[in-house]
Amino acid sequence: MKIIDDCPGAAPLKRPSIIFKTCPKCGEEIELFTSDVKIDCENCGFTIYNDMMSCVEYCEYAKECVGEQIYNDVQEMVKKKKAQEAKEGTG
Repeated sequence: MKIIDDCPGAAPLKRPSIIFKTCPKCGEEIELFTSDVKIDCENCGFTIYNDMMSCVEYCEYAKECVGEQIYNDVQEMVKKKKAQEAKEGTG
């Protein structure tokens, strides 16, 4: 996914950095860029979403930029997260 160079809604952005996550399914360490929306674990194939604030939540060009499937996945993830936070009283 090439968001940084081609994003029509971007103001000057910092270069993405690398972050590490642990796959919740198999425990493998996963390396992803801060600009990645999701990545599949190379060990077991589980899809891991980058839980940092994503431009996909608010940018008017998001669907065009990342594609409809990823856009819909992120919007659904945001909905579930907000519902969980409301249920727990943390949102």
